[in-house]
Amino acid sequence: MKTAVFIEPGKMVAQDLPKATIKAPTDAVLKVVRACVCGSDLWWYRGLAKRPANSPAGHEAIGIVESVGAEVTNVQPGDFVIAPFTHGCGHCAACLAGFDGDCQNNTDSEVVGYQGEYLRFTNADWALVKIPGQPADYTDAQLNDLLALSDVMATGYHAAVSAEVKAGDTVVVMGDGAVGLCGVIAAKLLGAQRIIAMSRHADRQQLAQEFGATDIVAERGTAAVERVMALTAGAGADAVLECVGTAQSVDTAVQVGRPGAVVGRVGVPQKAEMNTNNLFWKNIGLRGGIAAVTTADRQVLLDAVLKGAIHPGKVFTQRFDLDHIQDAYTAMDQRTAIKSLLVISD
Repeated sequence: MKTAVFIEPGKMVAQDLPKATIKAPTDAVLKVVRACVCGSDLWWYRGLAKRPANSPAGHEAIGIVESVGAEVTNVQPGDFVIAPFTHGCGHCAACLAGFDGDCQNNTDSEVVGYQGEYLRFTNADWALVKIPGQPADYTDAQLNDLLALSDVMATGYHAAVSAEVKAGDTVVVMGDGAVGLCGVIAAKLLGAQRIIAMSRHADRQQLAQEFGATDIVAERGTAAVERVMALTAGAGADAVLECVGTAQSVDTAVQVGRPGAVVGRVGVPQKAEMNTNNLFWKNIGLRGGIAAVTTADRQVLLDAVLKGAIHPGKVFTQRFDLDHIQDAYTAMDQRTAIKSLLVISD
């Protein structure tokens, strides 16, 4: 099967690897329809995080179930599914509490790339999310919306839920990548009245406003804090979605929240430590982490996409096939694409 493989920082290739197979009774093998490149992939692509050389890449896909293990009963061959980057078992304490991203029974250590023609998916019985019908039943745009539910839309939603966004709130969204933009969608979906998007890029600003942002702040650091305070008459935001992970972003998120606000943090941390004293002096709460993709998709997001209430697939601004996987990563790395779509099969 043709699969995207990480060779070394800055180099991706498509290679023919052995086709995915069932290895455990809880597995399923999927024929991938669409996949994509994530902003978090850029950390190891740029050499800022470690990844084994010659390893398959990717963690977001939609596809068709080709085969299932003996213990898989909730999906069957022929089903159209979302393949989350999480692999919740559905019955451990974390999954039962709604945090399948922290599943306590996800022990498989094999590096499996979603950016390929076939995918071995573990904990398939509960973690896969069935989509009604078949890919041919959906438009190109709808398929993109469904693909976004495998990670970025669920992650943006996790940030909003963690920040306890509610109707009438003023929300600040840190980050204008695909997750931050989906955070704008999520804040709007949860009833936020005012959404302040922190963005310096015209194309992302435009999309943020299309998704529901009421204000754009291009400044960074102290200037950004001053601008948000001016927009909120000195009060600060009721909720802050931190979708970047850098020290500056986290620090700014804490400063722009009003006393008693909650920061929903989903940006992968890029610094080992942070000063939590700043939280104390304003009674700021800090929550968040790995998104609960299956939970969010089943409870809210899949229905919202099927009803046409949200369109997160608009974050895919360039498309590629596997033979042009290097171009897909380059487009993300150079910010010529907000998110790169990979069309794998019909």
